[in-house]
Amino acid sequence: MRNPRILMAGLAAVVAFTVDAATPTETVEQFHAAMQRGDQAAVETLLLPELLIYESGWVERSRAEYAGHHLPEDIAYAKTSKTRVLKQQATEAGDAAVVMSETETSASKGKVTTRYAGTETMVLRRVDSDWRIAHVHWSSRKLKP
Repeated sequence: MRNPRILMAGLAAVVAFTVDAATPTETVEQFHAAMQRGDQAAVETLLLPELLIYESGWVERSRAEYAGHHLPEDIAYAKTSKTRVLKQQATEAGDAAVVMSETETSASKGKVTTRYAGTETMVLRRVDSDWRIAHVHWSSRKLKP
């Protein structure tokens, strides 16, 4: 029979490595993957309570406000659209990071598909050994057919 203490120590090491291994870019990727899966709890875990979101002139001033307003709509949109990252760059400075992305998204409603060019800036803060999203700024425009 295997020693349960050794097994648990090994599992703890794997879990700790997995959590610590996430870079700011990987955290942003995890955010978008959770949105596409429709996993609101996972999305919220990646957001700081004092989250600030800017989008199309609107402001949401906390994770709770976002979760209670636009997050369900954003999840529904993410599940029915396809986004391709065209360009992405990340910068880290101590416990802060910025991930900036340029994207192209295709969204279908019925038989009509609309394409959008988008920009996204996410500011992240390291909390313990994990990166969490502190600020999001989204902007988009329709592309010509």
